[in-house]
Amino acid sequence: MGARCLLYYITDRTQLPGDETARRRALLEKIGEAARAGVDFVQLREKDLSTRDLEELAREAGRLLSDLRIEDGERRTRLLINSRTDVAFAAGADGVHLRGVDVSPSTVRFVWAEAADRAAALASGRAGRESCRPLVAVSCHNAADVCRAESEGADFVVLAPIFGKRDAPNATPAGLAALREACRAEIPVLALGAVTLQNAEACREAGAAGVAGIRLFQENRISEVVRALRAL
Repeated sequence: MGARCLLYYITDRTQLPGDETARRRALLEKIGEAARAGVDFVQLREKDLSTRDLEELAREAGRLLSDLRIEDGERRTRLLINSRTDVAFAAGADGVHLRGVDVSPSTVRFVWAEAADRAAALASGRAGRESCRPLVAVSCHNAADVCRAESEGADFVVLAPIFGKRDAPNATPAGLAALREACRAEIPVLALGAVTLQNAEACREAGAAGVAGIRLFQENRISEVVRALRAL
């Protein structure tokens, strides 16, 4: 538990106030706030958007994070796109977050490398495949899912729901015992599902490499959340 606690903000602009324009603006502000506070990963999880709108939003988020990196080279927030490898590549994101029903991490990397080669050929240049290796995270629900994701080359996994799911109150929580079992794998496991500042320490004690959340970050001052979690 001595390692630095990894933090993963998962977006949901539908929880933000105002019309669509105001929500998108507020979401980008939250992403910027997360980057300034030192959150490690941001997942753009706007599943209701069309491909075009999602790519546009992803490009805006990517530009914002790039600008912040230029301001301060210490900032390393990585942008992942939920499920859509095509959008992640087209928008220049750092990688993709896969659902359990999506293709494997190894398939994502193959497709990504092929796309990079085609883009390099069109530009009459050459790009090494390792230089464009995407970050791949996977959603898991039990230890078997975690082992599968690890064997398929995922960089880290998110286990959920640990304590529950607010928009699905009948969902059975995995609990800390399941989290502890999943964390026996070598791959980093992040805890998701009603994780709060009060129960995050229990997740870390169970072996979690970090925590993920929507409301945890989106409904609070992110700098204060980060400060509290990194103090664990």
